[in-house]
Amino acid sequence: MTTLSPQSGGRRARNMRDKQDRIFRAAAELFAERGFEDVSTGQVSERADVAIGTVFRYASSKGELLLMVLNDMLRTALEAGAERGAVESETAEAVTQMVLPIVEYAHRHPTNGLAYQRELLFGSSDDMYRAEGLDLILRLQDRIARRMIDDARQRGLSPDPQLAALAANMVFGVTHLAIARPSTRTHTDRDPIEDIRAQAGVAVEGFFARLTFEDR
Repeated sequence: MTTLSPQSGGRRARNMRDKQDRIFRAAAELFAERGFEDVSTGQVSERADVAIGTVFRYASSKGELLLMVLNDMLRTALEAGAERGAVESETAEAVTQMVLPIVEYAHRHPTNGLAYQRELLFGSSDDMYRAEGLDLILRLQDRIARRMIDDARQRGLSPDPQLAALAANMVFGVTHLAIARPSTRTHTDRDPIEDIRAQAGVAVEGFFARLTFEDR
């Protein structure tokens, strides 16, 4: 969560931080318990024990509240994915493990995952929580690209950072579609995690094949 950083030590500063923390906890609990669609800002204000106007000082809409809460989820998922990927010797599987915690959360909480995805893609451009979430996605893609670049160097290939970035973008695109699958009701007979694994493999091996061809 992006926390406020007023001058420490003052009573007003402490009160602001306390209210933000209470709003965050209340929103996180309610979204986890009921799902995004069945939570109102009034319910958040009641559980946080603050006025509804106070809620809107920290988030201008329910969508912003969700972004505030799920950015923390995304940050935690990315760290879990990084740890899981770090122990994988095969780059394609490492890349798969980097994104799986995100998909696993979305499948446990489908309405929250879909709503968060919608807010990231189509939310207001001046929303700081949206900017924070998009920055986390860019960090994930950069982490994927760096893994492929490191592997290319170990194979004696000349890495192409732009090509690695495109491949990383493809992997996130696959992840995005896997999260959206419940709403589209497509490929309901397929395992989304295995689909991610297969498509991540295609993106990674395509990256190495292109480098091998260019190095000839």
